[in-house]
Amino acid sequence: MNRYELLTIFSATLTDEEKETVVKKYTDLVENNNGKLVGINKWGVKKLAYPINYKKEGYYVLFEFDAEPALPQRINELMNIDEAVMRSLCLKKEA
Repeated sequence: MNRYELLTIFSATLTDEEKETVVKKYTDLVENNNGKLVGINKWGVKKLAYPINYKKEGYYVLFEFDAEPALPQRINELMNIDEAVMRSLCLKKEA
């Protein structure tokens, strides 16, 4: 297993309940695919460096997890089609 960091910017227009739902969706995805969630760091709503789809703010969440190499690709595929996700980046951490 490798350790990964996934930084995701969700739409800031989501309600608090919708934000929790979308975060839970991706934590469940990790856990249901034999991954181990190490931590979730919710940075909150922050101003973006440049507008994305005419939005100037985003809700930042950093996920840290251990998983097999195929899981980050699966997460990226799902985030690319998720309306709530503005941007995401998944990186493998070096030991």
